[in-house]
Amino acid sequence: MRTLTVVFSTVAIVALGVAGCGGGGSSSGSSGTPAPNPNAKESSPPGDIPDNQAFVAYRPPGGGFSVKVPEGWSRITSGGAVTFTDKLNSIRMESARAGARLTVANARSELPRLAQTVKGFRSPKMSVVSRKAGPAVRITYLADAPPNAVTGKAGKDAVERYVFFHNGKRVVLTLSGPKGADNVDPWRIVTDSLQWTG
Repeated sequence: MRTLTVVFSTVAIVALGVAGCGGGGSSSGSSGTPAPNPNAKESSPPGDIPDNQAFVAYRPPGGGFSVKVPEGWSRITSGGAVTFTDKLNSIRMESARAGARLTVANARSELPRLAQTVKGFRSPKMSVVSRKAGPAVRITYLADAPPNAVTGKAGKDAVERYVFFHNGKRVVLTLSGPKGADNVDPWRIVTDSLQWTG
């Protein structure tokens, strides 16, 4: 009986010694790289709209439609268009009378005009997408971002332009943000929220 107690005690001491060596005070792994901190603040690319961003419906006067936009963004009205902005992103909406729905072929013929009005316009791609308000022609392209107020340097914006049509009215939603920002979900919320009100 005494022999068994000594054996068990020895095994327990060895086990504690091994456990003590494995859990040491160093946070480095076997490769010498520090272990990741689970409490570290997550770093997102510039222009990423937060996942917890709230959206509110906006109905432009006389527009005949409403769209959800991020709550708290600044609103500017100019030349018949309404633009909502935060520091790096923008949502521009405008409407006009139109005789027919825009097609990809017609949109392609409008690209030279876009190229003249959009600084740094390049890499356009077009497709027809489905949204709750109906089909829309989607044009994506790159453009020069507004220059930084401090450095004067301008980066590149990724732009998504959606052209909707309903009862003789064309609505254009233009969404832009820094190239590399992951705003797929917020842009889907905005474009899926379009509702015809007239």
